Amino acid sequence: MSLKSSFAAGVGRLSYSVLHGIFNRGSSLPGLIALKIDPDILYHYKDRYDFVIVGGTNGKTTATALAVQALNQKYDDVLYNPTGSNMKRGIATIFVSAPTPKQKGLAILEVDEANIVRIVKYFKPKAFVFTNLFRDQLDRYSELYATWDRMLAGVRMAPEATIIANADDPIFNTVELPNPRVWYGFNDQPSSDLEAPANTDGVVCPKCHHIIHYGFITYGGLGNYFCPNCDHQRPALDYQVTAVESTTTTNSVVKFDDYEYTIPVGGVYNIYNALAAYSLARFMNVDKSSIKTAFETNPEIFGRQEKVQIGDKEMVIIMVKNQIGVDTVLDMIKTDPEPYSFAFLLTALPADGEDTSWIWDCNFETLQDQAIPYYLVGAENYRDAATRFKFGGFTDVKVEPDPAKLIDRMQEIPTKRLYAVVTYTSMRQLRKALADRKLIDGGME
Repeated sequence: MSLKSSFAAGVGRLSYSVLHGIFNRGSSLPGLIALKIDPDILYHYKDRYDFVIVGGTNGKTTATALAVQALNQKYDDVLYNPTGSNMKRGIATIFVSAPTPKQKGLAILEVDEANIVRIVKYFKPKAFVFTNLFRDQLDRYSELYATWDRMLAGVRMAPEATIIANADDPIFNTVELPNPRVWYGFNDQPSSDLEAPANTDGVVCPKCHHIIHYGFITYGGLGNYFCPNCDHQRPALDYQVTAVESTTTTNSVVKFDDYEYTIPVGGVYNIYNALAAYSLARFMNVDKSSIKTAFETNPEIFGRQEKVQIGDKEMVIIMVKNQIGVDTVLDMIKTDPEPYSFAFLLTALPADGEDTSWIWDCNFETLQDQAIPYYLVGAENYRDAATRFKFGGFTDVKVEPDPAKLIDRMQEIPTKRLYAVVTYTSMRQLRKALADRKLIDGGME
């Protein structure tokens, strides 16, 4: 490492120690400081690790965390970004704050879709793992195929890297690439002939532009798709869900390739995330029993079904950022047999996406048959959320502009559990307040 790079890494490491040790912060600023000193500092880590890049709209953080648990069974040094800080400065922070591995390590990097091309410039990955693509932050990403094009720009810089992709998402099968392909998906249901659901992304056949159909649909536009007008269809699966034994708000019992696993987070969408992690682990020769052990260690995942005890009440923090994310979370929450209250915290800073119109596509109305006794909307854009709930027919919705004050209001809820469905910035604000009160460790990190 050059003198300039060593100095940049040292300053970044020092700033991380101060920010993390004193303020419970530091997921991106240390990397930004290091990059200001040496814009190409990432080049100097390319020989220290094998690299895997995890990309997609939803599920990156959970899939990465579960993959790390599995690959820790084989590798001594697995580096990743647990807070989901997935742009260039966040990636740089990971490296400048980490000790030098004793031998070649493994870095599993959750990377923002638009930043994949900027990261692949510095080191070539062994594999890409792609979870899904849905409409998200339209003010930043534009439409779905524009996002896919940005991701492809990075993929084309690493033609030798294996693409491990969700076969149930039609968009990942739209382009011919030289990369080796590995496909994962669901194969647990009988096949029929279903039309694409309304308000679904990417449902046009890339070959003939006919509307695609499905043998079955898991959620949104994901499932066993085929074109009734030509021969385009879902590719053959290398790794698959062969059975879903049970799914609750806290876990799912499933079979991947006929081997049973308990996944420590609830919802069908998290079965996909676990399957992505499983597929990567199997690709990297981790045996099934080791993966089973890893999944059962129940990692606490930053802001993803994170449970916090506040007095005699439990707050469950679930981060969302788009319509499909909200709808899948609502489907999961509604399986809870116990009484619960519901809060929706909405922010619209650049990290969230500054356009909040997506909340009008969310199916909040499906909560109305759940006899939920307490609703609250909050955070900086609480007015937008309150208007959405008002037009959805909700009455007596409480308002709290300050996410930190939600902690105090836990005492007024009439149930033992509150689901706090939160956008990214409000999640960080809420976690900082919880950490300040010693209710969790780490705060914004």
